[in-house]
Amino acid sequence: MADSDSTRTDGPAIRCRALHKRFGDTVAVRALDLEVRRGECFGLLGPNGAGKTTTIEILEGLQEADGGEVEVLGLTWRRDGDRLRARLGVQLQETELADRLTVEETLRLFRSFYPRGRTVESLIDVVQLEEKRDTHVRDLSGGQRQRLSVACALAGDPDILFLDEPTTGLDPQSRRQLWDVVEEFKAAGGTVLLTTHFMDEAEKLSDRIAILDHGEILVQGTPLELIRSLGGEHVIEFASNIEFPDDVLHALPAVTEVRTRGESRLLTTGEPHRVIPPLLELIERGGGALTALNTHHATLDDVFLARTGRALRDE
Repeated sequence: MADSDSTRTDGPAIRCRALHKRFGDTVAVRALDLEVRRGECFGLLGPNGAGKTTTIEILEGLQEADGGEVEVLGLTWRRDGDRLRARLGVQLQETELADRLTVEETLRLFRSFYPRGRTVESLIDVVQLEEKRDTHVRDLSGGQRQRLSVACALAGDPDILFLDEPTTGLDPQSRRQLWDVVEEFKAAGGTVLLTTHFMDEAEKLSDRIAILDHGEILVQGTPLELIRSLGGEHVIEFASNIEFPDDVLHALPAVTEVRTRGESRLLTTGEPHRVIPPLLELIERGGGALTALNTHHATLDDVFLARTGRALRDE
């Protein structure tokens, strides 16, 4: 990580208070409070239009907030912009790199932007592009381009790495390779702010997660804390040819939450064996038939659906 002797090293890596941003009549970020601890990977999740991109661009210094306070590494963009830029690494969802430069030439270019940082050799090694060092960017696969964009973000040996949908469109092997890069960066003391549309990625990489919607944080905590917030460890998902009001399903024994996903109903519970028999009886008494039934351990997908009314991948 970059030398931090000249700045405060205590306190959170990122702190914002009452952050507010609007575009015309649209409020993109509404009185948002957020803290990201040093050395953690923090996942910021939300549906399209939730305010994730606007929030991140303000934290990166690309946009100015209409109200509120932002501190990054104990510094502010208004007073310390030049110092901050040298300590942040930013990987955008779609990074435009020069097609006619090779991998090595691209990294030498990005490395030249910083007064200090990693060597080009170490950057090529950390993203496993040794065999492609002389390959032009235009001839790289999607996964190789993404790894190269992450290497560019690491060129200045940043203290904070911003990753915006880093594995969208990648095959499983390329995704895992990028996960390794993120985990190595964090193990070396770096801080990561991550947005993703893959819940398994958020759960794998994030120490803590915040779910954002309509410019506000709905809930935040560790993945386990968020799952436990549902009030049960299991989810019963069923479908039938008759409908039941939520209050009828909520009255079943041991049901703590009732949700709808498409044509399915989801019941959260800590004791599925107490729910299923009376559920089947309820359907039978109503003259209906069960068309689908399965149970699974509660996941972050269930949390996201419960808080936003939508599934993350639907976005």
